Amino acid sequence: MKKIAYIASECVPFIKTGGLADVVGTLPHKFDRNEYDVRIIIPKYMCLPEKYRNNMKYLTHFHMDIGWKQQYVGVMYLEYEGVPVYFIDNEYYFNGYNIYGDLKWDIEKFCYFSKAALSILPSIGFQPDILHCHDWQAGLVPVYLRTMFSNNPFYSNMKSIMTIHNLQFQGNWDIETIQDYSGLPDYVFTPDKLEFKKDASMLKGGLVYADKITTVSNTYAQEIQTPYFGEGLDGLLRARWQSLWGIINGIDYEVYDPAKDKKIPHRYNIKNFKKEKVKNKVALQKELHLPEDPNAYMIGIVSRLTDQKGLDLVDRAMNDIMTDGTQLVVLGTGDRRYEDMFRYYQGIHPAKLSANIYFSDELSHKIYAACDSILVPSRFEPCGLTQLMALRYGALPIVRETGGLKDTVQPYNEFEGTGTGFSFANYDPRELLNTINYSKRIYFDDKEAWTAMQKRAMEQNFSWSNSAKIYEELYNQI
Repeated sequence: MKKIAYIASECVPFIKTGGLADVVGTLPHKFDRNEYDVRIIIPKYMCLPEKYRNNMKYLTHFHMDIGWKQQYVGVMYLEYEGVPVYFIDNEYYFNGYNIYGDLKWDIEKFCYFSKAALSILPSIGFQPDILHCHDWQAGLVPVYLRTMFSNNPFYSNMKSIMTIHNLQFQGNWDIETIQDYSGLPDYVFTPDKLEFKKDASMLKGGLVYADKITTVSNTYAQEIQTPYFGEGLDGLLRARWQSLWGIINGIDYEVYDPAKDKKIPHRYNIKNFKKEKVKNKVALQKELHLPEDPNAYMIGIVSRLTDQKGLDLVDRAMNDIMTDGTQLVVLGTGDRRYEDMFRYYQGIHPAKLSANIYFSDELSHKIYAACDSILVPSRFEPCGLTQLMALRYGALPIVRETGGLKDTVQPYNEFEGTGTGFSFANYDPRELLNTINYSKRIYFDDKEAWTAMQKRAMEQNFSWSNSAKIYEELYNQI
């Protein structure tokens, strides 16, 4: 029986700001319980939903030295759908309504969390073979394991894996502060370890000390070894390329299933989608006050509205995208600039564009079910889940060939009759527009090819079970 601890700052269904939470909350359920004992360790935030807080059991508490301070460490416990979850309790660090805020405060908080996650293991009676650490918030776990905990026989056989969900966020601050907060010895703050551009980087520490590194798609694993995508860590990642795995994220095929989805008005499957899917389009047009036209070409954008998502390209091509017969439905929040941009274009094209500047899980399902295509023109995209959901619902993804988008969407080839969507390579508004126009041509002029592509898209399998098999291989190898 392999014992594995997932250590992370967020996890569905308890707390979520991004895709990291989906991975941590979903993957542990996908392993064979007879072979893998997988447990999760996350902070006990004050803002966790009450229904979970009220069901937690108190296990133990103790005091831990961290830097020059002593801190309280409480452990609460809840079993969720058969997976044990341990919550580290400390009201000084985990109070407030947001789990992230001021970066300096977050760094102190996650120095504490990384050390506490290791410190609780003997008292909860769990001795994992592998510590699977996620993003910079758990970056110091491998560092502590190989330094301050290395003389304790309880920890001596443990291995660690560091998973990068997004390399942009690294937990960087000046050396003196991180040394002060973490209590780590001087010798780890050197250029070959935690030092990064004269400061210290918590993620870099994890990448240096972990036994294996994974990231969330094959292409992203290649890309981050180059200066353009490497965020200053490309040299280290090239040096460790033999330890680096790219494993695509999955989606929950129970939750995202057009045949069973209670959030959509008309359910459909691979046999009847041709007749039934369009009913969702008309229902959404009605709900969002767009002209009700089953033949309109409806494009969806479900996204955080940030620079990373390629929305400046959309801005530069928008008036050319909004031709007659085309409707665009946007859902998401983010940078003021892009929120205002979509509101502005809605003002110009009220009959063609619906800008929904908020987030609603229910509306996102309706958009996947209603739209003919989903646009994901990201500047970079470690994995991306939007395109996986789009495929599942037969909404053909239009993507830029980067990271997980390149790995999961096969561009349409009209000569071979293959492909599950449309893609373009260069970060360029003209290429984006040409690709959208090409998709329109197929949609309006070659319905048979379009339907065949939808069927191929819906046949793809990007469920978590597939990813879990590759993680099992990694765990067995380590």
